[in-house]
Amino acid sequence: MKFNNRLTSLRKMNKLTREQLAQKLGVSYSTVSKYESGTREPDFKTLEEISVLFDVTTDYLLGKSDQPHLTEGEAFEEFRHSEELKRWYKKLPESSEEDLLRLKKVWEAFKEFDE
Repeated sequence: MKFNNRLTSLRKMNKLTREQLAQKLGVSYSTVSKYESGTREPDFKTLEEISVLFDVTTDYLLGKSDQPHLTEGEAFEEFRHSEELKRWYKKLPESSEEDLLRLKKVWEAFKEFDE
């Protein structure tokens, strides 16, 4: 999800108008409107202020993590040790040959990228 969608969702979940959010951030209504439409992005300082205001990580705001309170690395570690991954791994041998070949291609692409 993109920053503009995350910001809009957070603003609405917190029952703030664009004007109220603008006041809290010390920016104009027009600036908030542009953030939400995706035609403008905040500077680092404002991004941090938004993060603090809504009690979420900047990784979440930027779409790097789907967990509002976890960084990208923390979210990966949580996934790595999750029951969901363990269940998926146990079912892997039952997958179709076609699915396994696709998975192998993805794995090979990751290995090439990492090298």
